[in-house]
Amino acid sequence: MRVDLFDFDLPAERIALRPARPRDCARMLVAEGSAPFADRTVRDLPDVLRPGDILVFNDTRVIPAQLEGRRGEARIGATLHKRVDLRRWQAFVRNAKRLREGDRVEFPQGVSAIAENRLADGSWMFAFEGEEPVEVLLERAGQMPLPPYIAGKRGTDEADRSDYQTMFAQKEGAVAAPTAALHFTPRLMQALENAGIGHETLTLHVGAGTFLPVKADDTTDHAMHAEWGRIDADVAARLNAARSAGNRVIAVGTTSLRVLESAAGEDKVIRPFEGDTSIFITPGYTFRAIDGLMTNFHLPRSTLFMLVSALMGLERMQAAYAHAIVNAYRFYSYGDASLLLP
Repeated sequence: MRVDLFDFDLPAERIALRPARPRDCARMLVAEGSAPFADRTVRDLPDVLRPGDILVFNDTRVIPAQLEGRRGEARIGATLHKRVDLRRWQAFVRNAKRLREGDRVEFPQGVSAIAENRLADGSWMFAFEGEEPVEVLLERAGQMPLPPYIAGKRGTDEADRSDYQTMFAQKEGAVAAPTAALHFTPRLMQALENAGIGHETLTLHVGAGTFLPVKADDTTDHAMHAEWGRIDADVAARLNAARSAGNRVIAVGTTSLRVLESAAGEDKVIRPFEGDTSIFITPGYTFRAIDGLMTNFHLPRSTLFMLVSALMGLERMQAAYAHAIVNAYRFYSYGDASLLLP
C-alpha cells in the first residue's frame, strides 16, 4: 500500500510533552465497531470493558539508553536499540560520519565503548568496556531515551525517570516505553479486578526503531527492526482458555499486540514464544490472537498508524484521528489513549 495513504496533519500543540496527572485521568477515545465515537477517560475502563475480558501488558523496563560522548574532539550521540550479548548493543549514532571502526567513544562517568562495525541498516555495534554490567554503566552515564518529538522541544529531567516507566516495568531492556500502559495505576487495576477484568503480562523490549520514519513510498519496501519478545507457556494457556470461553483478549499497546500476533498460528492458538520479531502489520492482515487494542495516538505515516488501520480499517481510523484532533486529545507517548474494539 502507498505510505501517503497513512498521512494526516497534526497541529504541534496536540503533542503532549508531559503525562496526565494522575495517570488514569487521561482521556480515552472509544471506537467500537461502527458505533459513534465515545469520549471517556482511562478511569472509565471498568465500565467500558466486559467481565471476563483479559488485558495484556508489556512488563519491559526502559533503560537509560541515550548516551552523549566524544571520539576525540567529535561529539557522538548514541541511542542503544537492541542488545546482542552481555556487552554489545546495536546503536543508532548521531554524527556517525566522524566514527570509524575500532574507535573508542568516551561517555560521562568513565564509561566507554568500542565502535566495532557499522551494520547494514546504518546503525553501529558498540562493545562496552570494563567488567561492570552494562545496565550499571547506563544508570551512571545514560539518560532516558525520550521520543524525538518530545526531546526536540524540552530536555530530559528527573521526572522522566518515573514518568516514562509503567507500573508493570520489571524486565530491563527497552529503549522506549510501552506507552499505553503508562495510563495505569494501582487504583485502576483494583477497580478492573473488582469488575471481573483480568490481566496477563508478556515481554517485548521495545527498540528505538519504533520512532524511525517510514522512508519508502510503499509499505512492501519498508523493513522493520527486530525486537526481542517472550510469552511464557502458562500465560499462553490462560489466554487461549479465555478466548475458548468466549472472553476477549485486549492488548494494552502495540508492543503487546505484536508479540501476541507473533506467537499465534493460523489456527489462532497462542503458543509460548521467545525470540526476535519483526512483524509488520498493515491493512489486509488477519488478526489471530487479539480482540481489541488499547493504544495511544500515533505519528502520521508510521508503522503504528498502519497497524491500527489494519485492525479497524483505514477510513475508520482517519475519522477517529480527525475526531481526536478537533476535540483536543493529546497525542503520542505522553498523550491520551484510544480503545479500539473491531
